[in-house]
Amino acid sequence: MTRRHIHYEAAFEDFLRSRGVPYIGVNEAQRAIFAGTKVKSFDFLVYPAVRPNWLVDVKGRLFPYDHGGTRRYWENWVGAEDLETMRAWEEALGEGFRAMFVFSYALSGPERRWPTDLVHAYLDQPYAFMGVALTDYRAACRRRSGRWDTVNVPVRHFRQISKPVQLWWGLA
Repeated sequence: MTRRHIHYEAAFEDFLRSRGVPYIGVNEAQRAIFAGTKVKSFDFLVYPAVRPNWLVDVKGRLFPYDHGGTRRYWENWVGAEDLETMRAWEEALGEGFRAMFVFSYALSGPERRWPTDLVHAYLDQPYAFMGVALTDYRAACRRRSGRWDTVNVPVRHFRQISKPVQLWWGLA
C-alpha cells in the first residue's frame, strides 16, 4: 500500500491507474532486510508494456519552488542513501528490472515554464512526472548538502537525462 496521504505519490498512482499501467504499490512499513540491515523500500513496481519493469522511487517537488522569494525550477535532489538502496534493489531483483527516480512535480506558474506539456491533473492540481534512470542519475549527480546528505544533478544536465514517464513507457 502506498502512502496516499502524500499527494505526490497519490497523483502518480492516479496517473498509473488512469493509464491502465500495471503496478504494485510498495508498503514502506514493510522494509526488506539485506545483509542483516533494513533497507528503505521504493514506492512502486511498475510493469509498462515497454520493458524493462521499473522500480520507482517518487520524489515530490514543487515546480517552481519558491526559495526566499526566488523561484527555483527543476529541483531534483535525493538523499545519498536513496542512490545505494535503489542500486541494491535493482541488483537484488536482477535482469528485467531497472531503478528510476520519478520527480512528481506539482506545477504552478506560467505553463510555458513547465517541464513538459504531458500533464496529469489530480484533485485539480496539474502534475508532471519526469523520470530518470538510476544509472544516469548516479553518473551525473554531485553532493548538494553534506549536512543533509543529499545529492542532485545540475539543472542543464538533468533536463537532458530526464523525460516524462509517458515517453519512457510509450504512453504519449
